[in-house]
Amino acid sequence: MSKVISIIDSKNHVGETVRIGAWVANKSGKGKILFLQLRDGTAFFQGVVFKPEIGEEMFQVAKGLTQETSVWVEGEIKEDSRSKFGYEMSISSIEVVGESVDYPITPKEHGTDFLMDHRHLWLRSRKQHAVMQVRNEIIRATYEFFNKEGFIKMDSPILTGTAAEGTTDLFETDYFGRPAFLSQTGQLYAEAGAMAFGKVFTFGPTFRAEKSKTRRHLTEFWMIEPEMAFTTHEESLEVQENYVAFLVKNVLENCDYALDVLERDKELLKKYTETPFPRISYDDAVELLQKNGFEDVQWGDDFGSPHETFIANSYEKPVFIVNYPKAIKAFYMKPHPTRKDVVICADLIAPEGYGEIIGGSERATELEYLEEQIEKQGLDKADYEWYLDLRRYGSVPHSGFGLGLERMVTWISGNEHIREAIPFPRLLHRIFP
Repeated sequence: MSKVISIIDSKNHVGETVRIGAWVANKSGKGKILFLQLRDGTAFFQGVVFKPEIGEEMFQVAKGLTQETSVWVEGEIKEDSRSKFGYEMSISSIEVVGESVDYPITPKEHGTDFLMDHRHLWLRSRKQHAVMQVRNEIIRATYEFFNKEGFIKMDSPILTGTAAEGTTDLFETDYFGRPAFLSQTGQLYAEAGAMAFGKVFTFGPTFRAEKSKTRRHLTEFWMIEPEMAFTTHEESLEVQENYVAFLVKNVLENCDYALDVLERDKELLKKYTETPFPRISYDDAVELLQKNGFEDVQWGDDFGSPHETFIANSYEKPVFIVNYPKAIKAFYMKPHPTRKDVVICADLIAPEGYGEIIGGSERATELEYLEEQIEKQGLDKADYEWYLDLRRYGSVPHSGFGLGLERMVTWISGNEHIREAIPFPRLLHRIFP
């Protein structure tokens, strides 16, 4: 029996006869020749079936193959400069493994709702496959980056008794007779981890019960949240830009085929690996917007999508907006040393209209200040006593940030909507499949 390989590995077997387990994504041809578009989970490529070489019986098997039927195919790997993948198989044998009858997603156009209803099958398509490859590489590179930088991976709980960023967008559940919430963020627990290990990062699902239908929002998404003891905000910004540049660089190096499928501009992506990223204060951002037709923006407002897009496109690179008003930011952010109206924080805004991909700050270290902020926000101090202990017992300057995985995937892949950046998106009116 011939050696079993994957499609992605076929470049290493040119001129050899090999065996591949795959699905038939599409089929075309006429007369004595058929072209099978095959996929095996690693990539897509073409299998060529030539009747005079394969024989009448096997040719009829190939002719009867339906979309998404699973097969074993055997044949010689050849270079194919006309395809994006660069290789194809001259098929000599086909074995049907599992037949597919009336596959619902055909090569014709389908509406978004139909495709989302069939998300479990839509994931098999060429574009969705490429997006998931980009996502996987970002996850892999994340672990590599933080391991190299001396961070400890720490898992924060998904069920919590406290809110980190307000109480209006929480999913509440009963926890043996008392209220509990699906986590909005792992940050507060990461702060505890930083006090134990110095530098930590959490990576897990987070939940927001926002009734939003924008192309940037999900109700369940994944966050990477590093926290660093003895670290100033400026030092944190350097980690952030190096991390983002590292992710983009690794996608460029390891997802070349996926980026081709997505028709992503690689030269544009290369610009995003150049650090440092520009910085603009919130004050200057408001002034920039007001001078360019956004008269409705007033100091103290949070920026919306059009505002973030204009600011980012003014720099053509990811840009940090620093020192937002205290009133629109979370209670745990450190107040500015010379101004009472702003906090030491930053959002990293991606260019091309993709908006915020990172939010971060230096954390408040004064016990009394945090107690005041908890009270002002109407939170129950008793729920935060464990968090306040971090300030009672050896508090140190520390900073951290959170990167939204799906927003990062959407931006790097050049996708239009965040719902395609996660295998099974949870949206305002979608809990299936």
